Amino acid sequence: MPRMLDVSEDVRAEIGDEEADRLLAGENSPGSYDCTSCRTPGDSEQERTSTVLFVGEETAVLAFAHASCIPSQVVQVAEDQLQGAVRSITGAEGGAPAAPAAPAPGEQAVLGVTSGLVLIEGDLHPALVVEPTAPIARPGTTGPDQFLQLLVEQGFQPVADLSSVPPALPGWSVLLAMGQLHAVLQPGPNGGGQVAWWQAHQPLQVTEGWRAEANKSNTVLVFAAPVGSIGQQPREDLLRDALDKAAADGRLVAAAMPLAGT
Repeated sequence: MPRMLDVSEDVRAEIGDEEADRLLAGENSPGSYDCTSCRTPGDSEQERTSTVLFVGEETAVLAFAHASCIPSQVVQVAEDQLQGAVRSITGAEGGAPAAPAAPAPGEQAVLGVTSGLVLIEGDLHPALVVEPTAPIARPGTTGPDQFLQLLVEQGFQPVADLSSVPPALPGWSVLLAMGQLHAVLQPGPNGGGQVAWWQAHQPLQVTEGWRAEANKSNTVLVFAAPVGSIGQQPREDLLRDALDKAAADGRLVAAAMPLAGT
């Protein structure tokens, strides 16, 4: 029986017409699978299923997902990032996330990312909070911390308080694969495909509650603040207090992003 598979034109271009046709005919695709996004079981004979191709420099991994979770697409990731995804499939544990940023001269900065649920307008929203470990200067300059200004130029909005959901940022998305957080993606240069703005050295575990809310809304709120604004908060109520304070101090920007690339 033919599978209820969605194979996007981008995926077909990568894997070739012959392989795509075999998948659609049910020859090389599993009937049942674990969704690469929400980690719950799926059945390509009973429900619409997306093919998602993760492509690195030397490795490509074809995964399957509920079409209601993410659309069929090609996701470009760094080779070590893709190897981390492969390890997560085989059960290796993820570690703490960190990714190179644009540090101020003489300092090595990484972007620390914390996940949590944030209550806005009476609803819980899955959120990521991004904070560098050192000031971020504008590339090629020795000026002061420009982290927030650089993000505003990319379309993030200043947050005065957390009374409303921030607007969507076109072209950006949050990659949750195999039930773990892998990257925040941004539009590529010259209209190309998405590239990683932040990516975990190893996949980042998120809570069941966070993943459930993200899959329900298909949207993640991404907050960003300069170094020293938020810190490592052990509880979500303390994280919210830190976000409120950063917003009141004019040190917070945010954007809403879909759970997967568009």
